[in-house]
Amino acid sequence: MKLTVHEFLTLDGVMQGPGAPDEDVSGGFERGGWQVPFTADEDFGRIVGGWFEQVEEFLLGRSTYDMMYEYWSQVTDPGDIVATKLNGLPKHIVSSTLVDPEWQNATVIGGEVVERVRALKERPGGELQVHGSWQLVRTLHAVGLIDEYRLMVFPVVVGPGKRLFDSDSPASGFNLVDSAVTGSGAVYQVLRPAAFRAGRYLVEDGREVSEVG
Repeated sequence: MKLTVHEFLTLDGVMQGPGAPDEDVSGGFERGGWQVPFTADEDFGRIVGGWFEQVEEFLLGRSTYDMMYEYWSQVTDPGDIVATKLNGLPKHIVSSTLVDPEWQNATVIGGEVVERVRALKERPGGELQVHGSWQLVRTLHAVGLIDEYRLMVFPVVVGPGKRLFDSDSPASGFNLVDSAVTGSGAVYQVLRPAAFRAGRYLVEDGREVSEVG
């Protein structure tokens, strides 16, 4: 399966608590719900709906699982593709403490996370999707298991919070596969990991040129 990561981010790279003030207040985070004012347009719904049209199984961290289960298990509208997929498809939950998940079709990955995820990727099928799941995504990024990042960056800055990438993240380049701008100003990018490259600017014969190593 293809492992894809889906994240909502602020301009300063925070992914914490996009959906509600009390969604994730760990670390004293006080600006939850920052995404909501920018989602009432057709572009947002079309992009996110397109994600869920491609999913075959989910891979979630414990905190994201808890938040999603509490909310989406209550949504029974058959026309809601997000609820339909989350409630009906297999979900793999990475947790060292969860024993018996209540959500239907959910199983627990309690140890050897990287090896277990590698095994899931080797299975035939469509997409194994990660949503949110801050610590899990950082682990998967560090070992190079992510095939594609789908990032939506919203025009808001919140300051301190959990970031997708920080100073400890391994260097990586990315190839842009797709992009869009929503009516509310969110920038959407689909990125595939590539080798990190660097270069320099030079002056040759009076003209500025670039040299990439």
